[in-house]
Amino acid sequence: MNFFKGHTFHIPVLGIGYSLDTPVKVAPYGISSVISLVDDALIEEMRKFYSEKINAPFNAISEKVEDFRAKRITAYLDLVDDLVKGKFEEIKQSATKAGSDFEKYLDMLPDFSEIKQLLNDKSRQAYDDVSDWFNEHLMPGSIDVNIMTKLDKANTKNGEVLPVEFNDAHAALRGFANSKLNSGVVFSAGMSPRLYSYLENFKDFFPDKMGEIKKKIILKVSDFRSALIQGKMLAAKGLWISEYRIESGVNCGGHAFPTNGILFGPILEEFRQKRDMLYETCLNAYKSALKKKEIKEPAKEPAIMVTAQGGVGTAEEHNFLIDYYKLDRIGWGSPFMLVPEVVSIDKGTVSLLAEAKEKDLYFSGISPLGVPFNSVKGTTMQIRKLKLAEQGKPGAPCTKQFLKYNTEFTDKPICTASRQYQTKKIAELKARNLPEDEYKAEYNKIIEKECICVGLGVSSNRAKNIPVTKHIDEISVCPGPNIAYFSKEMTLKEMVGHIYGRNNVLDNRPRPHMFLKELGMYLDIYKKRCEAFLKKPDDKKEQKQLSQFRKNLIEGIEYYRNLFNDTKKDVIDELDRMLSKYPVLQKEPQIAEMV
Repeated sequence: MNFFKGHTFHIPVLGIGYSLDTPVKVAPYGISSVISLVDDALIEEMRKFYSEKINAPFNAISEKVEDFRAKRITAYLDLVDDLVKGKFEEIKQSATKAGSDFEKYLDMLPDFSEIKQLLNDKSRQAYDDVSDWFNEHLMPGSIDVNIMTKLDKANTKNGEVLPVEFNDAHAALRGFANSKLNSGVVFSAGMSPRLYSYLENFKDFFPDKMGEIKKKIILKVSDFRSALIQGKMLAAKGLWISEYRIESGVNCGGHAFPTNGILFGPILEEFRQKRDMLYETCLNAYKSALKKKEIKEPAKEPAIMVTAQGGVGTAEEHNFLIDYYKLDRIGWGSPFMLVPEVVSIDKGTVSLLAEAKEKDLYFSGISPLGVPFNSVKGTTMQIRKLKLAEQGKPGAPCTKQFLKYNTEFTDKPICTASRQYQTKKIAELKARNLPEDEYKAEYNKIIEKECICVGLGVSSNRAKNIPVTKHIDEISVCPGPNIAYFSKEMTLKEMVGHIYGRNNVLDNRPRPHMFLKELGMYLDIYKKRCEAFLKKPDDKKEQKQLSQFRKNLIEGIEYYRNLFNDTKKDVIDELDRMLSKYPVLQKEPQIAEMV
């Protein structure tokens, strides 16, 4: 993975299938993006699609093959690497042709890019060897991969549980480690000491003599404390975290991991103030670990990037995050869901997202993981599950089986979105003889769970006319709330131009500042939790947590006042209007009249 300085944004992982081949489309133009490694069957289908597209041999890797999951992932990543390198070479070869892909590459770079400045200072024809110059200065974007650490289901063969290295996340990591890629793995969804220890089995995660690390570790974090703990843990194993990817509560889409009211601005401020401390602390542990492992200290010290993502929507916000918080790059996620040139997405889902308003985007409970999930109303999967529930057939057949964790009714784990689970859970609920309103509320929570294993991948099948071989082929989609302000299909050039302030693709609806959008979400969460607390006022643990939640919100609000008071009066005015709608914040949670 190169830390290419041309672009100051990256495209985070977008669902299971939406960004599965995004690097093929954007990496040749210097743009970094992320592939999900959840669904090896879908990955195998995508490998077949591209092999046929370029008339390359395709040898299917069936489930009967030993270690098929890891081998499928390795084979696909190697193919993506070949495709990107091939296209990138074509771009370099077109450098002297007007209107070429090379021109497209340059046009999309930010105006302050070093490459653009060099070309302005000296014409292309003036170089003795154009290709050598471009080989030195131009780089493709990084083909990064994402592994959700929680998705580490144990697997079986002939009724016997396989060793831990055949668990889903372990196999995915092995598939990446054995690939040709020189890129990074993004770990998300929390800390996994067992998975982190497995990294030590692969030499590509350790530095060579020059200090280069072929397979880099990227950690998605929600606060500084988590970054420091995990950074030190991995450094003590001789493993360096090359990038800390901070995500706001607004999120780029998909699963969201909200804090207890600690806002994005104060989190970024702590990284700004303590970045050097984070680096030095981890570096000392890292050097010590390399010495213990008898790995010669590399010629150069490792670098770190600190990046952020979640809810950014304007060039002004993008530049502010980089300039004020000294960030290396910003993630732009959900808006790219409206760029079919970048993601694998069907036309119906593009239309649904383009037409979505604020009221259509919500924090849902559809994920079987039990983690809040960004959703939009009106998906085909949502329509299907509600219709089946009305017919007395709740849930879905569990065909992919990536989210089988619940053992409430069975010895072997099952998925809470499955028909097996929901039928049993509803029967149990009926036996409780609850009042109708309580029964309905609990019932809705049960049937809200959705088969996202299938739903988040099907759109890529439809976009490429790849047959769906499982029982259901309805679509789930997981945009962040920021997509409410992007209301049309866009080209890659238009979207990149918007990021760098060369054009504007936002609609005319009022859009709150990204920090205030997140604050509004947390205020909603706080209000709902206070309302629930009133029904159980003796819950001392929740009362304590709510008091801390309120304290964190108030401190964050004060931080924003100090940050914007002299420079952004419109943001302060917007903040005051928002707070006037939440009188609950004015009183401690033990006061019954607060709601």
